[in-house]
Amino acid sequence: MNSEQPEKNPSGLLRSSAVFSAMTMLSRVLGLVRDIVFGVMIGASANADAFFVAFKLPNFLRRLFAEGAFAQAFVPVLSEYRENGSRAAVLGLIDRTAGVLGGTLLLICSLMIVGAPVVTALFAPGFLDDPFKYQLTVDMVRITFPYLFLISMTGFCGAILNSYGRFAVPAFTPVLLNISLISAAIFATPYFDEPVFALAWGVLLAGVAQLLFQYPFMHRLGVVPRPIWDVRDEGVRRIMVLMVPALFGVSVSQINLMLDTILASFLPTGSVSWLYYSDRLTELPLGVFGVAIATVILPSLSRLRSNSSEDRFAHTLDWAMRGVLLIGLPSSLALILLAEPILVTLFQYGALTPFDVSMSALSLRAYCLGLLAFMLVKVLAPGYYARQDTATPVKIGIRAMVANMVLNLLFVVPLYHFWNIGHVGLALATSVAAWLNAVLLLRGLLHEKVFRWQPGWKLLLQRLLLACLLMVLILVLLTPDVQQWLDWGWQSRITRLLVLVTAGMSVYLISHFASGTRIADFYTPKQA
Repeated sequence: MNSEQPEKNPSGLLRSSAVFSAMTMLSRVLGLVRDIVFGVMIGASANADAFFVAFKLPNFLRRLFAEGAFAQAFVPVLSEYRENGSRAAVLGLIDRTAGVLGGTLLLICSLMIVGAPVVTALFAPGFLDDPFKYQLTVDMVRITFPYLFLISMTGFCGAILNSYGRFAVPAFTPVLLNISLISAAIFATPYFDEPVFALAWGVLLAGVAQLLFQYPFMHRLGVVPRPIWDVRDEGVRRIMVLMVPALFGVSVSQINLMLDTILASFLPTGSVSWLYYSDRLTELPLGVFGVAIATVILPSLSRLRSNSSEDRFAHTLDWAMRGVLLIGLPSSLALILLAEPILVTLFQYGALTPFDVSMSALSLRAYCLGLLAFMLVKVLAPGYYARQDTATPVKIGIRAMVANMVLNLLFVVPLYHFWNIGHVGLALATSVAAWLNAVLLLRGLLHEKVFRWQPGWKLLLQRLLLACLLMVLILVLLTPDVQQWLDWGWQSRITRLLVLVTAGMSVYLISHFASGTRIADFYTPKQA
């Protein structure tokens, strides 16, 4: 296919999703290795809490500026330019968007570095009672915040590559972050009086490596940005108009997670780290499958909308929904059942204690209750943004965010007061808010008849529930008690966990195959 032309054949959606998932899986596996190293070296200590806050701040804003609101606003406009405009117009849009985005990010990073004490007090107010933890966080925020500029521009380049059907490169890029942090933890920490500073510098170096990695692929397509500051450009203004409300609409889950971090800073030491380790495990299926499907369908939906292909638009959304359910539901159930075994096998070796594992397992289960909802939001939101509708998701997002704030108070206070597990209330509130977000997004698409249920859903759900039930039974029967996992060495833990995962997946897949499900059923969205 000529690189100048958009991918018009929807039969490539599953193939593109598989490529994206494979690259993302590599990144997530290395991410788990990274977190294993974190668990061994810094555990859930005060230093760990400080680093995780300093790391979360630029990542939170990155997901707004790069992978979240910006991508959802930029890709549809870029797709329209590619569909209806000249190459010169496309390059002009890329150059001016790079200039405005890059200039804005440089200003934000500068302000955040200068105002690091205020930023830390705002996002981790509970740290003010511990001067050492507070100052440590301030110092690391100043090191990690330039990462926001670097990774957001990397995300901008990735959005361009995705629009041209080059999904593998952006999906592979996060691998460099994990390699950088693992290397910093293993090789650089001995050279610092406070080892966590090596991790902060590792974050910054990773941003440089990720941005430079994109350049050869951009150059090959002839779309390397030449930044121009021009806020009056029509395309840039359209992106800005779409992006502002999208900051809330598509990134509600990230805002909720940041609220969790703020409240967790008031809870006992370790709470931020417990939430981090449990959230990282839910990110594995979410990133590998949910984000993969959402990333692949957005350019396709945008082109279908530009071509007024309403039936194919609806079928593509239906295809994405089915894929998410087939992966999200069994993933949630498996993580709930295997919470302690997974956490013990991956993290419980050095600084992380059995108590930390039990606390992380509780919040992991709470997050898993909303995992399917997180994935549904990822694939439903593009149904709005591909049509350049940002008003509806922002209204829904605000409702979900307000609900999350209220539920935080309702859940955290009693759980902390009676059982000293307030962090579980934060995770549970996030999950409930995610379900509210997903249900309202789906209801809106159904009301506007943008999404329509296609034939076969009843049979699909019957097969799905049967397969999940059989998987749950086999996992319950084969899983030893927690103490046994703690007594085993790492070889026995890994071997037994692999046996459980293999058994669960095999039963799930065999059940689907025996009941008539075939991979060909999901190779392409069926045509009207």
